[in-house]
Amino acid sequence: MRWEPLNPPASPPAPPVPASPASFCGDRGDFFRLVARGAALELVTAGFYRFWLATDIRRHLWSNITVDGDAPEYTGRGKELLIGFLFALAILVPVYLAYFIAGLEAERFKAFGSFPLFVFFYLFGQFAVYRARRYRLTRTVWRSVRFWMDGSGWAYAARAVLWALLTLLTLGLALPWREAALERYKMCHSHYGDLQGSFDGRGWEFFKRGWKLWLVTALPFIATILAPTIRKAAGLPLGALRVIGLLTLVWMIALPFIYGAFKAIEWRWWVSGIRFGEVRFESKLPHDALLGLYWTVIGWFVLAAAVFAIYLKLSVSLIGRGTIAQLFIAGHLKDNVPMLVLIGLGYLAFILALNVVKRVYLMRDLWARIADSTLVHDIAGAANVTAMGDMADAVGEGLADGLDLVVGF
Repeated sequence: MRWEPLNPPASPPAPPVPASPASFCGDRGDFFRLVARGAALELVTAGFYRFWLATDIRRHLWSNITVDGDAPEYTGRGKELLIGFLFALAILVPVYLAYFIAGLEAERFKAFGSFPLFVFFYLFGQFAVYRARRYRLTRTVWRSVRFWMDGSGWAYAARAVLWALLTLLTLGLALPWREAALERYKMCHSHYGDLQGSFDGRGWEFFKRGWKLWLVTALPFIATILAPTIRKAAGLPLGALRVIGLLTLVWMIALPFIYGAFKAIEWRWWVSGIRFGEVRFESKLPHDALLGLYWTVIGWFVLAAAVFAIYLKLSVSLIGRGTIAQLFIAGHLKDNVPMLVLIGLGYLAFILALNVVKRVYLMRDLWARIADSTLVHDIAGAANVTAMGDMADAVGEGLADGLDLVVGF
């Protein structure tokens, strides 16, 4: 005889699948040599090598980050970026030329045209940001499946302008909701094969993490702007104004700390909101993870500026025609061709050196810290994905380059 219980015990729940940590394994020395060589070639080619340098940088960064044992591949080419930039010039040059001619015709037309021109370029810039991201996604491949993006760049730009106006009117308080709304639009139009992207971050979450930074940033700024008016209206002594000035100086010194903490909060919030189907990301980036990077860049900037100042002094001594003050203030520089050449070479070297520092610390090191603090949950949801989507052109990248916009990696 066999007896079976009426209510058999439930089977134990399956153990949770552990998250897959992302990791960055790129060699820092290799990256430094890459950007240093690229800076030298930029100098030789009058800046045109930057398109191929940007491509090499992305290939290095993409190929050295691994998720579940596999690294993405960047398939873009420098030639595509150059063609996109030339298309952008064909659009931007007539606009600049029309504004310049209007300024020659009448100063009042130029003054009237400043605000519409600013709005036009901001709108155009946001369009470029969207199209540049679309280009980079369609050039990113993971496990032989390409990311892609649809949607309207102009619709995104219109949203960005309206949100920027609201952020300005609220003195920055609406910034978290702006970032959430714009990122939600971009991610809803992003795909990995047939996996639909989405963004789960909320503006209120961002606000709760960063409202203290807003207080220590916005209030001193407002106090500095309104200090003379407040002093006259309230009859405060001059010493009170000096105290406000001293506090403003302390605030300016603290700005790198504030900005570094803000960017860490923003990156953690942004990464933790990304979804592709059932695949979700989580960031463990500490709030102080980026402070050292920004302070190191500031230190290198100060050192490079000091070296450039010494170079100018030695150049003036070599040429032997007055002092630096006489050259720059008294107007003697325009008649001193050798000094102009030396200053031009020194300035180019200064800018290229800063670009190397920025790319090492604020691109490679930033990328590595974000990657090493990221977890990917439910990675099995990306196992059986069907390739879909169309390739995008590089016009957006060219527009961003022509407008001197920073659009991320």
